Amino acid sequence: MNTTVSILAEIPEELHTALISYLESHPTWDQDRIFEAALSLFLLQNGGTDRRAGQIYLDALFKQAV
Repeated sequence: MNTTVSILAEIPEELHTALISYLESHPTWDQDRIFEAALSLFLLQNGGTDRRAGQIYLDALFKQAV
């Protein structure tokens, strides 16, 4: 069973502007998918040992548009 958890995060306005610009030019991506990929990659690169983070990263990266 996959459980999702909502988070609320404040980000700099410049980062939000860049995110919106990226999403406008990449219609197969959405904000949730980007945060999922970014957070799981961060954990992998910074010593995370949970293999599920790697699977989540790959799933987010190669997810097919529905």
